[in-house]
Amino acid sequence: MQREITVAVDAMGGDYAPKEIIKGAVLAIQDRQDINIILVGKEDVIRNELNGYDYDKKRIIIINAEEVITNDEAPVMAIRRKKNSSVVVALNLVKNGEADAFVSAGSTGAVLAGGQLIVGRIEGVERPPLAPLIPTITGVSLLIDCGANVDARPSHLVQFAKMGSIYMENVIGIKKPRVAIVNIGTEEEKGNQLVKETYPLLKELTDINFIGSIEARDIPYGQADVIVCEAFVGNVILKLYEGLGTALIGKIKEGLMSTTRSKIGALLSKPALKNTLKAFDYSRYGGAPLLGLKGLVVKTHGNSKSNEIRNSILQCVTFTEQKINEKIKENLKS
Repeated sequence: MQREITVAVDAMGGDYAPKEIIKGAVLAIQDRQDINIILVGKEDVIRNELNGYDYDKKRIIIINAEEVITNDEAPVMAIRRKKNSSVVVALNLVKNGEADAFVSAGSTGAVLAGGQLIVGRIEGVERPPLAPLIPTITGVSLLIDCGANVDARPSHLVQFAKMGSIYMENVIGIKKPRVAIVNIGTEEEKGNQLVKETYPLLKELTDINFIGSIEARDIPYGQADVIVCEAFVGNVILKLYEGLGTALIGKIKEGLMSTTRSKIGALLSKPALKNTLKAFDYSRYGGAPLLGLKGLVVKTHGNSKSNEIRNSILQCVTFTEQKINEKIKENLKS
């Protein structure tokens, strides 16, 4: 019998908190019977919002946290000063083994800093990377790192490649995932100093399937399963990816609604178009795990709606069941 997974959720973090966060939590327990939720935040606010739902009250509990960490606060200072914030209280639940995972759409800096300061790194992990799944025409790829380490060293990128491979093989089910490093060309001698120093190190590894460099234009075509880079490059790729996708979808809709003829064509093509665009909806894939911590910490977009919150909670189940942290720890030992 599968054990139940407990996920602590930051009910106060994100642009649409607490309404969309709580809705996502309710949807998650409706989807799966093996998930329990701890909503962390201002109890009266959470309870008032929950009153609008019919749900199994045994599977969602509330832990009060009166403080909220905002995006304009210095992350480390906020983590140290706001001990009764939803982020700090929830992270301590993971640290103390009262929750298997933590999900937040709140301050990225606070989640990253708190993850390392409170939950702590797995022994041997130099820098935990933030690793979201991004849609491609063939499925999904893992972009690692997209926001945690803007000044990474070659040894960090080597660990990113290893952790990314473990994640894609065990959570997504891709055997021998293809690993590539982001570069300005495919030739081995190209790149900045970081890429030039990292490339031969990745090439020497026998426990990953390294295929060389990948240019940004090839990422949407799914030419690699694990895309390795430092966080500055990764964040630029992620934001451009999301922004361009939203812009293109907007222009397509505008074009389809521009004339009577195009509206008729839109009506006829709607089912096929809907399925195609659905594959590139990043909210389907949940949040970005901060890999390499002693417990699972997942950061979702600040503008996450209920569907992304639900999927972020659901991905915690597979991560926990597949014992990703134990596999990372074992890999780094060898």
